[in-house]
Amino acid sequence: MKDSSALSRPAVAAALALIPCFLWGSAVPCIKIGCRMFQLASNDIPGQLVFAGIRFSIAGLMVIVFASIRARRLAIPSKATLPMVLKLGCVQTILQYVFYYAGVANTSGVNAAIITATNTFFCILLATLVFRYEALTAQKLIGCAVGFAGVALINLSSSSGGQSSLLGDGLVLIAAIAYAFSSVLVKRYSQKEDTFVLCGWQFLFGGVVMTLLGLVLGGRLAAPTPSSAALLVYMGFISAVAYSLWSVLLAHNPVARISVFGFMNPVFGVLLSALLLGEGAAAFRPQGLAALALICAGILTVNKAADKKD
Repeated sequence: MKDSSALSRPAVAAALALIPCFLWGSAVPCIKIGCRMFQLASNDIPGQLVFAGIRFSIAGLMVIVFASIRARRLAIPSKATLPMVLKLGCVQTILQYVFYYAGVANTSGVNAAIITATNTFFCILLATLVFRYEALTAQKLIGCAVGFAGVALINLSSSSGGQSSLLGDGLVLIAAIAYAFSSVLVKRYSQKEDTFVLCGWQFLFGGVVMTLLGLVLGGRLAAPTPSSAALLVYMGFISAVAYSLWSVLLAHNPVARISVFGFMNPVFGVLLSALLLGEGAAAFRPQGLAALALICAGILTVNKAADKKD
């Protein structure tokens, strides 16, 4: 049965889906700028854990406050919801962002933005092969192959200035797989539980765990300045708004219909990396544009058949 909510209307879903895509696109340059502001070296994993943990703790508190105002009471997960919160926190926040922050610190913003787009393919494969939300067709397989060709191209023509693709690009790719797992879990859990409660508490749980782990391992941040503090708050806002809105859209729409808009993530990410990080030469070199085109073509191909059926 199709969802009768306004959020399930294609035009509404399309307009709203672009908001998290832009926010996620801005995350890559913000992470790299934040590492500079807090004086974190690319190999300072404990420090990056503290950085990421504080960000997601802020995001969790933002969502919990919003959910509480919306419900007119403190939004606390029920005993039945708690296992879902813990699973999402481990996969969506801790696992994904341990690899993501370490990867982004060791590759260019352009590469990270493009590789992150592969999470759409993993979402489709998991939704069809593991969770059986939809059928796996030849057209979807072709689309996945085209998209992965784009990932191979960006690695073969790495613009990361001699940095290891295995360390940088490879870790970002693992983070994309973790994100795909979390997306299908959100799709399943949000059918029964409040999406904002799930997102808020899993962010807070994951953020606190990452912060404590980083501190125990010796991670430290440079003393915050007004600029670096504002950046942290904005990055919390990115996660709070983007993941919450994306999760709501997944709850009211087929995975394929929403995932197709993930092709805008690398577009925004590449453009913002070029603007904020001065990576214009990398963003607009022939190999980078070709890789971006292949990934976008792959995503559109994967979702074309599903969109016709919805």
